[in-house]
Amino acid sequence: MRVLGFGDNVIDRFVDRRIDYPGGNCVNFAVFAHELGIEAAYLGVFGSDEAGAFLRSELAAIGLDVSRCVVREGETGIAMVEVVDGDRVFLGGNDGGVTVREPILLTSEDLDYVAGFDLVHSGVYSATETQLPVLTDTGALVTYDLSSESRFRSPEYLDPLAPHLDLALLSCSHLTETETAATLRSVVARGAGMAIGTRGADGSLLFDGTALHRAEAVPLDAARPIADTMGCGDAFLGAVVCSLLQAGWRKGRTPSSDAIDAALSAGSAFAAEQCFTDGAFGHGRAIPEGADMSFRPSSTLG
Repeated sequence: MRVLGFGDNVIDRFVDRRIDYPGGNCVNFAVFAHELGIEAAYLGVFGSDEAGAFLRSELAAIGLDVSRCVVREGETGIAMVEVVDGDRVFLGGNDGGVTVREPILLTSEDLDYVAGFDLVHSGVYSATETQLPVLTDTGALVTYDLSSESRFRSPEYLDPLAPHLDLALLSCSHLTETETAATLRSVVARGAGMAIGTRGADGSLLFDGTALHRAEAVPLDAARPIADTMGCGDAFLGAVVCSLLQAGWRKGRTPSSDAIDAALSAGSAFAAEQCFTDGAFGHGRAIPEGADMSFRPSSTLG
């Protein structure tokens, strides 16, 4: 089994710790799949600056295939972060830098590469929307993170995209269980195969087009200090996807009810463990001398 993270990469700049961590939704997904024993790769645009070189080298050192990535002249995405009572809080950033401003447009050679994967993951902060239809043609499953923002749940945004998604992930901590269930049903009604809503300490819901599945959050070990919540949603999705793939989920083959319940449980456990990791997956370094520390409002932080 092979999975591909396709889209954003970013430096999560923790201003309170003065540490830079590698991150980005699609990078995190690939790294977590790799940690869970699935062969994983990342495809995206790196900035030509020193931060981009740092990201590229760290991902290669972890064991991700980054050979198809592109380096473009420009700055790496920076997300300014601080930790408040254990929760990561986004302060601002540069809207993903060159990665989002000039994303990859898949060539025939890229699509041949993608066809070698069982699943491709992307998300709303990757500027990959135009590429979803061609991803569908590769035969790979497509998962997509819709974040927590209402603008990504509108008919205008979802109607062109949902039919190309085998699984959509939505952050729903701000919604009641009833509201979450209704939101998931709406996403599937617009064409997605399945939809998951994560609700933090209140667990998660998954609608598979027929049944609504529920999973409780795994309680955190009170004896262990929480590092931060960076990457918890990505960890949850990574574990769910890996579990479903191992249970036989493929294009055109719907997972069984038991497989879905087991996957949600695996996701809850892995997400809970993620709370004890610094940054998304560690590999931090001191913020370079002279680095930009300004807090600019950003439209690409979820």
